[in-house]
Amino acid sequence: MRIQVRRTGGFAGIERRAEVDTSGRSDSDEWRTLGERVLASGQETPPAGVPDGFRYEITVDGRTVYAADPRLTDEQRELVSRVLKEGA
Repeated sequence: MRIQVRRTGGFAGIERRAEVDTSGRSDSDEWRTLGERVLASGQETPPAGVPDGFRYEITVDGRTVYAADPRLTDEQRELVSRVLKEGA
């Protein structure tokens, strides 16, 4: 499973991207479950956010959903954090 996160917005307006390929990882089942939950809870079009808030484009195996602060679900927040931390 390939998971990509693109974060835009924020006070400085700096874009950040990261990607994780879960193939061959010992925790790939955990990533798959989290990715599926995020796809189920995401929006198909970019939601309106708040001024200076972050907006997220989350792609899991080619399917993209969108989310924005402060209305991230717990699963979205966890996935975004993990990908931005561990991804390249």
